[in-house]
Amino acid sequence: MSSSLGIVVPAFRPDAERLGRYVRALDERLAPETIRIELDDPAPGVVDALADLPATVHAVRRRRGKGAAVTAGFEALSTDAYAFVDADGATPADAVGEVVAPVLSGSADVAAGSRRHPDATVSDHQTVFRRLLGDGFAWLARRLLDATLYDYQCGAKAITADAWAGVRDHLYEPGFAWDIEFLAVAAALDYRIAEVPVAWEDKPGSTVSPVRDTLDMARGLFVARHRARLIREDRLHRLLDRGETAALVAQEDRLDAERPGGESR
Repeated sequence: MSSSLGIVVPAFRPDAERLGRYVRALDERLAPETIRIELDDPAPGVVDALADLPATVHAVRRRRGKGAAVTAGFEALSTDAYAFVDADGATPADAVGEVVAPVLSGSADVAAGSRRHPDATVSDHQTVFRRLLGDGFAWLARRLLDATLYDYQCGAKAITADAWAGVRDHLYEPGFAWDIEFLAVAAALDYRIAEVPVAWEDKPGSTVSPVRDTLDMARGLFVARHRARLIREDRLHRLLDRGETAALVAQEDRLDAERPGGESR
């Protein structure tokens, strides 16, 4: 099966030089049809610094959050399969190729890179505290969600365009909790999920706050469980649902209608 691939790289105030090296490696290793950098609140000069990359740069002046940026990027793609990777390059291009392989071959609808898989190769410079928080979060997620994985937060995931069409209307989380919601929804819709062990190296300069963002992801985990149970037509969760929040794709459509033009280059 031959499928076209589009890659989205969400980036908030990135190191332009590091991001440039990573995008070129992705282009050389995977030869995607398109790479799209979703750039939030860039520092002066960053857009120009990225101009020569084999990528489309879509910059906005605010911080949307990782989930909102990935969603906007996927909505702009027209390929057979979509993937996203974190801008720090912690998942090397070769490992990203392994993540997208089951989706491109048709053996899975969704693929999730995994740092915590027993076969993963990890060069970890995280503190013990951050590792314990991550391990505890994964342990809890396995007990609350239909997707039983070692790792839910690794910054490399892929999905077929057809599966994205089913998932997109059920995604609400604009920040780091988007990953867990994405997998929870995919599992609730009975899409085939492949967990792929990766080579991974922790990078300094992360924008993730160990306490604040972990608490936000914990909240997002319970919300993701709620949305997954709604998809499963759980009567209790239907009674609890207020239905007050618009999905990310609806929010993006509203913003597109309000602004006079984009900032792509």
